[in-house]
Amino acid sequence: MAVSGENSSSGSSSSSFFTSKTPILGLQLYIVIATTVVIMVIIFVLIFLFLRLNRTSKRRHNGVKSSSGLLPLVSEVIRENKISDLNEISKVNRFAKKEEETIAILRKETPEVVEVESGGIKGSSGSNESSTSRSDASSAISGSTESSNIGWGRWYSLKELEMATGGFCAQNVIGEGGYGIVFRGVLQDGSVVAVKKLHNNKGQAEKEFRVEVEAIGKVRHKNLAGLLGYCSEGAHRILVYEYIDNGNLEQWLHGDVGPVSPLTWEIRMKIATGTARGLAYLHEGLEPKVVHRDVKSSNILLDRKWNPKVSDFGLAKLLGSEKSYVTTRVMGTFGYVSPDYASTGMLNEGSDVYSFGVMLMEIITGRSPVDYSRPPGEMNLVDWFKGMVSNRHGEELIDPLIEVHPPPRSLKRVLLVCLRCIDMDANKRPKMGQIVHMLEADEFPFRAEPRSVREKDPPNPRLLPANRVQLAVKDGEGDDEQKPRGR
Repeated sequence: MAVSGENSSSGSSSSSFFTSKTPILGLQLYIVIATTVVIMVIIFVLIFLFLRLNRTSKRRHNGVKSSSGLLPLVSEVIRENKISDLNEISKVNRFAKKEEETIAILRKETPEVVEVESGGIKGSSGSNESSTSRSDASSAISGSTESSNIGWGRWYSLKELEMATGGFCAQNVIGEGGYGIVFRGVLQDGSVVAVKKLHNNKGQAEKEFRVEVEAIGKVRHKNLAGLLGYCSEGAHRILVYEYIDNGNLEQWLHGDVGPVSPLTWEIRMKIATGTARGLAYLHEGLEPKVVHRDVKSSNILLDRKWNPKVSDFGLAKLLGSEKSYVTTRVMGTFGYVSPDYASTGMLNEGSDVYSFGVMLMEIITGRSPVDYSRPPGEMNLVDWFKGMVSNRHGEELIDPLIEVHPPPRSLKRVLLVCLRCIDMDANKRPKMGQIVHMLEADEFPFRAEPRSVREKDPPNPRLLPANRVQLAVKDGEGDDEQKPRGR
């Protein structure tokens, strides 16, 4: 009984605690607790509904924009990019496969020109089209941003040129100059090229090298050697030219050609005139003009018909990179460099004209500009040439290997051109265009006066200009040749 009494007293005390009044509006405690719980639940429900409605409205808003086409879905963009990439890769793979088939067919055919057409691709053993397209395919597969086709030629890889020249072996060397060594190369398509490996140019930037070479490569003239392309990998700078299969002028003038030179007077004048045309195009047909700086016989290439092609034009500017005409480093070959350029460094077209004049003397005489094996008075070609002309020994200047000598009038015309080209005053030297006309002229240029006046009162030789004194002929020689022609 005692225990039950204690339980009843504890229950009544707890119930009295919850039913006791609180200071909040005199409400009982259990009412306050219940009210608080209900309010908290309502607050949480409202927050949850607000967040839910806000998220739903955003989804609807995005859906409207997507459906209106203003903002494409990300998944669709990714899908389209993947499809386009796959299409490009498949095109490149098909292109490379067709190119390999074309090359295989070309290798089986005869070395003569063979055209194979497969899916719009043409190849021939006499051109570099197939090698160009092969380079295009390989560069596209590797993802390179550089294009092998640069408008006028192509970009060759170092490995490709090493294979073409047998690793740049000495047996394939066909020439060597101040700018580099020239190798004979055979590309994979069978075409023969001249590969010029330039000497170290002090790490010239690849972009600058490419810009300069493209400017040279776009120059086209029948008397200029064609530049097919180039290679620029690491420190290597290589130029690829068309192959001229008849050597250069120096080899035919100073090589062992037998007792009679195959270079007749007519052929030599053809070479001189063609060279003058090529230089005139560089000086007067281009903007900005190009000064060769290294005109000499070894840079004049000859084809089977003795047509000359000037090579190495523009290399001085390419490797020198001077922005003005005044240079700190004189570039050229000893014996051909004009005295004014060597002493002052002032470069202009007159420097090329002087070098051309020396080369023209070389063509006439068959002698080198500087030959230490000759007597002291004949070592320097220019000085010996001037002395012979002033002493009226023009006939003795002709190369003894020329079997048929030229007419006296033709000889005197060319001697005058030589003397005018090597004038010590650069401003008095003729332009290359004028030299072309002088070499092509049929009659002796710059006659002082008509024949009838000279017959009545021959002028005093002391009063004649220096060039006329140097070109004076013996008494009674060439009277009929000096008779003026009707026009």
